[in-house]
Amino acid sequence: MSVKSFDELLARIQDHIKHHNMFRIPVRPVERLAVTLRFLATGDSHMTISFSYRLGHSTVNKIVKETCKIIVDQLMSEVLPEMTTEMWKAVAEDFWLLWNFPNCLGALDGKHVVIEAPPNSGSLFFNYKSTFSIVLLALVDAKCNFIYINVGAQGKNHDAGIFMTSSLRQRLENGTLNIPQNRALPGTNIVAPYVIIGDSAFPLKTYLLRPYPYNSGNREFEVFNYRLGLARRCVENAFGILTQKFRIYQGRIKMNPASVDNIILTTCVLHNFIRKNSENEVNSFNLESLEDSSLNNLRSQGGSASSQAFREREKFKVFFNSPVGISSMSEY
Repeated sequence: MSVKSFDELLARIQDHIKHHNMFRIPVRPVERLAVTLRFLATGDSHMTISFSYRLGHSTVNKIVKETCKIIVDQLMSEVLPEMTTEMWKAVAEDFWLLWNFPNCLGALDGKHVVIEAPPNSGSLFFNYKSTFSIVLLALVDAKCNFIYINVGAQGKNHDAGIFMTSSLRQRLENGTLNIPQNRALPGTNIVAPYVIIGDSAFPLKTYLLRPYPYNSGNREFEVFNYRLGLARRCVENAFGILTQKFRIYQGRIKMNPASVDNIILTTCVLHNFIRKNSENEVNSFNLESLEDSSLNNLRSQGGSASSQAFREREKFKVFFNSPVGISSMSEY
């Protein structure tokens, strides 16, 4: 984080993190923020940080929890605002210009964030990787910013069910997300819906595209899957950048589930805040940073889809295999 971003963040939250204590000298807002960012950026234990700042272990624990909550409360609505129709159209335009994928509102992915087994939790947080986790489900725009995040699903939950029970799916289904009306794919008369794109961990929906079966030997399927995979790089990049900046994801997070939820929310909010306030933010990352992190992918799943969902995906497949679709890729 740049000095400019730190100063702006401090200015935004300092009135909310002042503590007055008549019995001892209070920890100043600038120190509270520094302690919290040190914890998130390095993953150092509270004990290590307490020695560095000459604070009590319990004081560091309290500062981190309080400051994270304040960051989320003060910045969430600004850096992850409710999307308007015009904002969705701008996202779709970026996907076409940057990733050559039309009518796209975002790339969807989820990660298991590894935590220490909560006391008396049984198998609630135990996942398919034989670790304990909380799931972060995120929708990302073409520039690697988070548009939507859902945190708190327990690791034991079936990966398909995590999306199906999310507020994102519910709002997509009931039409309360201000999604633009269907429009023709570029240079054609093929009218298609605006969609989000995911991998094979997600179900095929009229509003959610997933790949065709791999290794099918069908050339048109392979072209579609390639274009889908290319556009989905932005969400992998977003998670990679997140784990590079916040090394807390390099190991198990040793806090209770409610605090972990808040930690995850805070890092996502700060991710967007930093990118908004830094002109030189990159849109890519070192792949090893994601491989070395404790973030695990959601599992691939099969499942049925409606005939309409198959037809909508077919439109994009036809487009990508058409002269217009092929020429758009040659310019990439």
